[in-house]
Amino acid sequence: MSELKVGMIGLDTSHVSAFVQLLNDPSNEFHVPGVRIVKAFPGGSAKFSLSANRVEGFTNELKEAGIEIVDSLEALAGLDAYFLESVDGDQHLEQFKVLANFGKPVYIDKPLACSYAEAKEIVELAKAKNVPLMSCSSIRYALGINDLKKEEDTEIFACQAFGPMNLLDDYRDYFWYGIHSTEIVFAMLGKGCESVQVIPTKHADLLLGKWADGKVGSILGNRNGVWEFGCTITTNTHQRQAIASGAVPYYSMLLKEVVPFFQTGKSPLDIEETLDIIAFLEAASRSRAANGAEIKIADL
Repeated sequence: MSELKVGMIGLDTSHVSAFVQLLNDPSNEFHVPGVRIVKAFPGGSAKFSLSANRVEGFTNELKEAGIEIVDSLEALAGLDAYFLESVDGDQHLEQFKVLANFGKPVYIDKPLACSYAEAKEIVELAKAKNVPLMSCSSIRYALGINDLKKEEDTEIFACQAFGPMNLLDDYRDYFWYGIHSTEIVFAMLGKGCESVQVIPTKHADLLLGKWADGKVGSILGNRNGVWEFGCTITTNTHQRQAIASGAVPYYSMLLKEVVPFFQTGKSPLDIEETLDIIAFLEAASRSRAANGAEIKIADL
């Protein structure tokens, strides 16, 4: 299969330089073949500080890597697939509206959107335009997480995930870092969460989810500078524990899933599960704002 020519949108996150190194440089130890990033639109968000102060640096870095920088989303038309990387999830819907017209596979980096309403609109548009869509956190495919469940584990009844969960002044609470640990829970339990409740404290927040089939998922998000991600799962055979390993970079493991998606248009991940993840975060955010009230997913 010939190498795909791919565009990138939003040069305001470290993900863009990592992806370019892993995809465009065959000498990289963790190179993932099959895709070359050839054009990029810098974008950037004036309302989010961690976007506004990083666009110039990453844009220059991609220029030095030989990638053509364009001045509009429309100038990316005609490529084989697209990475929508903009770090401000509030930009994703409007940017996807342009990309959807190209009719090619799109990977939207986390979060799919910063609200459940906009995430639903993105998914509905993708279906209407018949655009293959994939969105997830790289933690889903990290070593230790993606191989935790064993063949004999025919059922997983509970997942207790943990990870960093810093809250920023100019980004919607759990949609910034909470999505990573939430992704772990859904990777283990799948769709079907029906309610979420949050216990917020000074040093950490505990997010509790109940599934319609009786499963339970919890996330302990710390703000103490501990950067490990992991989980414990309760299966029909064992209690299993894992911490995500960077022995192979998270991004390399992710790209091993994204590249075949770009090639075939078939995502390894049901977009409805991604939508459920955003619904969980929406409910958690509302619970936090309501002093820990239980929020029903059906009421979103």
